[in-house]
Amino acid sequence: MEKQTITIYDVAREANVSMATVSRVVNGNPNVKPTTRKKVLDVIDRLDYRPNAVARGLASKKTTTVGVIIPDVTNLYFASLARGIDDIASMYKYNIILANSDQNDVKEIQVLNTLLAKQVDGIIYMGHKITDDMRAEFSRSKTPVVLAGTVDPDEQVGSVNVDYRNAAEEVVAELIKSGNERIAFVSGPQADPINGIYRLAGYKDALEKASMEFDESLIFESEYSFTSGEELFTKLAESGATAAFVGDDELAVGILNGAVDRGVKVPEEFEIVTTNNSKLTEMTRPKLSTITQPLYDIGAVAMRLLTKLMNKEETDEKTIILPYHVAHRGTTRSED
Repeated sequence: MEKQTITIYDVAREANVSMATVSRVVNGNPNVKPTTRKKVLDVIDRLDYRPNAVARGLASKKTTTVGVIIPDVTNLYFASLARGIDDIASMYKYNIILANSDQNDVKEIQVLNTLLAKQVDGIIYMGHKITDDMRAEFSRSKTPVVLAGTVDPDEQVGSVNVDYRNAAEEVVAELIKSGNERIAFVSGPQADPINGIYRLAGYKDALEKASMEFDESLIFESEYSFTSGEELFTKLAESGATAAFVGDDELAVGILNGAVDRGVKVPEEFEIVTTNNSKLTEMTRPKLSTITQPLYDIGAVAMRLLTKLMNKEETDEKTIILPYHVAHRGTTRSED
């Protein structure tokens, strides 16, 4: 028996609201009472209603379109990943719909549902973390999803990354070898598993192997922005840190400028290692030492993995780890 088509009228009737209200909820319009929004979403979930940009009768046909959710389109880290995604998508004749989520958990859900409404064949997600709500939406949609530069600690969703823990351990060990006894760990929100689980563990591994005590006062959480980095340098100096491992290039540039503004010599008096090797790292003076993630490749491999999942091809591994290197430049005392 063919599944009955669920329409916006069915949702409105079941929720006892107007079709306009359902439309506002689906499109993320804030002018809906929270209680009404929840009632409508509950009905949408129960009826498995998906507002289609393509007629539902054609839902079995492919749209050859992939949705890409990006937290900040202006961040060079994500822009580099997106370039790799786009090139491979073009090679396999897929179109890309790029959606900016503004690093906002609520907007991410809205963006995802907008993409699913357009009947995309797959999703590439580049958020900082997967919330429980987002994971539930992934599961409910049945649309293939791959994470690029985002870790799923449960390994339920396909992903492409580098070994963030080993990379952090390697560069922090080098900072220790350079004579630093107080090394700051600077990252974005630690709710992001890359920061709070993997990189922090690597930082602790390096300290432990050097028989150095872990000091909570050297751990700094920050927004991912240049201005935050500039402002943070004062706190770094007050903490007695003589080096910093930084989990974002824009943050690292801010810290470097903060040091220069205070007359602190880099790297003679303060060493900095960052993590993404975006174009920013070579625009500063001195140039930033960095872990060199293959950003373009992470995006490209994520898109290739998604094509396999969309076409139900055999995949050897859904959790893919690519190699990284370390570029020693002008902000550390050991240069290449």
